[in-house]
Amino acid sequence: MSWDDFAKHAKDAADWGADYHKTIRDRPVRAQTAPGDIAQQLADAPPEDGTDLATIMEDFDRIVMPGITHWQHPRFFAYFNSNAAPASVLAEFLTSIIAPQCMLWQTSPAATEMETRMMDWLRQSLGLPDIYQGVIQDSASSATLAAVLTMRERALNFRGNIEGLHGQPQLRIYCSDQVHSSIDRAIWVAGIGQDNLVKIRTTGDLRHMDPIDLEAAIAEDKMAGRIPAGVIAATGATGMGACDDLDSVAAVAEKHGLYSHLDAAWAGTAMICPEFRTLWTGAERFDSIVFNPHKWLGAQFDCAAHFLRDPDQLRQTLAIRPEYLKTHGAEDIIDYSEWSIPLGRRFRALKLWFLMRHYGMEGLRNRIRNHVTWSQALCERLRAEDDFEIVTEPILSLWTFKATSASDEQTQALVDAINNDGRIYLTQTIVDGQKVIRFQAGQFDCEERDFDTAFDTITEIARSL
Repeated sequence: MSWDDFAKHAKDAADWGADYHKTIRDRPVRAQTAPGDIAQQLADAPPEDGTDLATIMEDFDRIVMPGITHWQHPRFFAYFNSNAAPASVLAEFLTSIIAPQCMLWQTSPAATEMETRMMDWLRQSLGLPDIYQGVIQDSASSATLAAVLTMRERALNFRGNIEGLHGQPQLRIYCSDQVHSSIDRAIWVAGIGQDNLVKIRTTGDLRHMDPIDLEAAIAEDKMAGRIPAGVIAATGATGMGACDDLDSVAAVAEKHGLYSHLDAAWAGTAMICPEFRTLWTGAERFDSIVFNPHKWLGAQFDCAAHFLRDPDQLRQTLAIRPEYLKTHGAEDIIDYSEWSIPLGRRFRALKLWFLMRHYGMEGLRNRIRNHVTWSQALCERLRAEDDFEIVTEPILSLWTFKATSASDEQTQALVDAINNDGRIYLTQTIVDGQKVIRFQAGQFDCEERDFDTAFDTITEIARSL
């Protein structure tokens, strides 16, 4: 393909993309295909001869699109949205065209210096103190793994990477019973082991980690000769939005000299609105914090903002400097590959620059406020119906419900029927041992009318079963 041909096809793709988003409400939110439907339309072996792009695009529409769940659909109310604001999409398009590998300052100074500045813009927007420095990771999962590795190395006096874990003392990490499964996976990958992830019971409407139980678990481990290494708190956990009392968790961590990490992957974006910051009072006491601008802020996936009080501890955990990765003749530069688990790095800061400049922080705040207002209004509408019950109250734009007196099987049947209908997309979760329906709002372009559709769909289908 010549670059002249590329220009033509790129314009066609942009026109297709604009039409896709303008008509996306006409599509079922979740893919309606059965397992294997897509695979059976794909050739068993790669082609020997090339195919023109027009034919490939026709096949894309025919084969691929029926099997796509539309994460940018305004009525995607299931998982936390992986958003793609148009300005962010344009930035990603430009990034794909120039295709830089931004592992070092010298491999693209603009990427490194823009990342430093964009992370500081985000820090200011969240109201965090200027002691924090930031790095863009691919996901909150990677940031959490980096935090767990730092906990491990700190507790072992930075000897784990050198000597290995065999024969080392038993390390313990603490979190609530509401945390995301990425915490468990980080414990596995770090070699600490599932049995050494101590999940503390939660209490109260926000399902926060009980600080008395946390303190008791640490004391018990110390008495048994185990080494407490770190604690992971949550603001807006995935299941029903659980929020820890961060001041109390931080106080325990500080008392015992534990590294503290805050997972605010979804809810962290809402902290650009000052009125929501009561949910993470005490966040500024944590050693590291992560939230995903690719969820609620509108940045194209992938983009996780990872803030650190002392980046040297992370660099000491992850940095490796062979000669070919050294930049000679330049002082006071940052090589962000030393702050991340992968060596290779994408130019993720560009989409943040486009996004924040184009919409402005007040424009982004207003979207979040609308999502919270509309979601909570829907909750109240459903509460007023005799045949529904609200199981957990709204935390920002997330809440759970079920049909009154429904069994787990009936609840799952309702979720399945709603998703097969196609007008909206929901998912289920477990709260206090019972299956409930989880509603969350955060798609970048959703409107109040989409919540009206959600109410109509939920009530109509529930009453037809």
